[in-house]
Amino acid sequence: MLHGIDVSAFQSSSYDTSGLSFAFIKATEGRTYTNPHATAQTKTARDAGLVVGFYHFLWPGNLTAQAEHFVTAAPSRAGDILAVDWETTGDGTRASNAEKDTFLKKVKSLRPNHRVVLYTNRDFWLTVDTTSYAGDGLWIADYVTAGRPRIKAKWLFHQYTSDPHDKDVADFASTAALKSWAEG
Repeated sequence: MLHGIDVSAFQSSSYDTSGLSFAFIKATEGRTYTNPHATAQTKTARDAGLVVGFYHFLWPGNLTAQAEHFVTAAPSRAGDILAVDWETTGDGTRASNAEKDTFLKKVKSLRPNHRVVLYTNRDFWLTVDTTSYAGDGLWIADYVTAGRPRIKAKWLFHQYTSDPHDKDVADFASTAALKSWAEG
C-alpha cells in the first residue's frame, strides 16, 4: 500500500510530503472555479517526486464546458492522473449517473494519454451509482482502516480519513508500479 494525500484550496501549498508516494490536487469545480493554490500545491508534489493527480468537483449540467475547464486549468502533464469528484454539491444537487459517465468519457477524449478515475464516497457508490463506470479506476472514500473500504468493487485509491487532512492509500506494490500505471 502506498500513502498519499489530497489537497484543495483549504490546505497549505507547502504540505508535508514525508512518507507519501502521490498527491491529488483539486484543480477545478463546475465551469468557473479554479483552485488558486493548485500551481504551488503541484510544485510541492513534483519537488518531492510524487505521482501527481488532479481532480474536478462535478456539478450537474454543462459537462463539455466543465471538462474543458478542468483539462485547461489543471497544470497536468504526461503521467498525471485526472479524477472527477462525484458527490452532493453545495446546493444539495448532484450530477446524474449519465452525467458522471459522460464527464469521465469527455475528459478521457480530451486527454487520451492520461488515466481518468472516479472519486466518490461509499454511500454514492452503493446507493446512487447505477452504472459502476469509473473510467480507468475507482478512488473510494470510506473512513475506515486504510486499504479496507467496505465495498466489493476493485478500487485503486482509498481515502480513509479527513483528520487532520485527507489521507489516501493506493493499491500498488511500489511507487514505480503506480508511475507505470499512471503513464499508461
